[in-house]
Amino acid sequence: MTSNERVVVIGTGLAGVRLARRLGELGTPALLIGEEEHQPYNRVLLAEVLAGRYSPEVIALPAPAELTRGRVTGIDRERRTVACADGSVIAYDRLVLATGSNPVLPPLRGLFTENHQLPEGVHAFRTMDDCLGLSKAVRPGARAVVIGGGLLGVSAARALALRGAQVVLAQQSERLMERQLDPAASKLVKRHLTELGVEVHTECRVRDVRCVGGAVRSVEMADGYALDADLVVVACGVRPRVGLAQAAGLDVRKGVVVDDELRTSDPYIHAIGDCAQHDGVLYGLATPALEQADALAESLAGDATARYTGTRSLTRLTLTGHDSPFDLAAFGETEALPGDDVVQLADATRGTYRKVVVRDDRLVGGVLVGELGTVGALARAWEGAEPLPSDGGPLLHLLTNDGGS
Repeated sequence: MTSNERVVVIGTGLAGVRLARRLGELGTPALLIGEEEHQPYNRVLLAEVLAGRYSPEVIALPAPAELTRGRVTGIDRERRTVACADGSVIAYDRLVLATGSNPVLPPLRGLFTENHQLPEGVHAFRTMDDCLGLSKAVRPGARAVVIGGGLLGVSAARALALRGAQVVLAQQSERLMERQLDPAASKLVKRHLTELGVEVHTECRVRDVRCVGGAVRSVEMADGYALDADLVVVACGVRPRVGLAQAAGLDVRKGVVVDDELRTSDPYIHAIGDCAQHDGVLYGLATPALEQADALAESLAGDATARYTGTRSLTRLTLTGHDSPFDLAAFGETEALPGDDVVQLADATRGTYRKVVVRDDRLVGGVLVGELGTVGALARAWEGAEPLPSDGGPLLHLLTNDGGS
């Protein structure tokens, strides 16, 4: 790409903002298009805003120089232009899709009104508007039902409890955060939520959202049991926003397919972040999005060797506030296979738990709850994928050396 080519980035999440800023630093300014009215913000910290720990301004991202607000409605690959909802047309030499993801809204009876809107009191939890709507609605004593026990559901339930709501969390699978945590760590998460007053139900499927006069009143479970509700938070995961890419005829599977140069099937269009599928993987996490943005910035700024080869990503949940801080981290494979070696350290009194899984003398995964002093050293050992010394001493040192805590 030449220095006078115009880069247009669709999306003002972490990936889009990081790319635009890095390109600016490298002397290749980009135009950033975002459809939210708010200043770009760090979506990872929305739960802290809901909990009352941060104001929205605290999680704002430094906006790039060229930022325009609007909703892109279509891509003309032949003319290399994008059309916006306000009728404007923007030309590009290189286009980057950083469109992120949408919340998954399950097919529950009563979840949508006749005009396909969520009823009063029912909220997704994905955007700043979602967060501000929930913050306005929640009050001490409000009855809140959180549907979904993954990372997002746990974060939302905890934040609402810290705001004084009476929270019930309904999770369809057998344990909380099952994609990231092993059973022992999931049990500690459940204990932490319970201590905050959250009522946790696992293996519990929601069937119906009951509304009166357009406002939610209860949530009915598959077994017929009904939970009274002033608020309902739907936290059932996310799916990549790929509508623009599909309509433009790009190769889309679960996400927009990209190569190591983060190019789509059109060499003039790239994709990064939650919407991008690289080497068959959809990450949906902040660290891969930022690494993709950095790699693409180097490439678009003229580095012909810049490549993205994947991320070994770590899931981290840090929620503090009041008298009950809670931290956890998980990486790689947290469940052992036959023949794996497992080292575990647990302290029931302090509510801490550390576990690592070793396969063929290599660290392949781990989970830590309560104290994360060792997480940096463990993650580096995992990312390096180097054989561990056979006597196990250094591994135990990594697991227990928490910087003096």
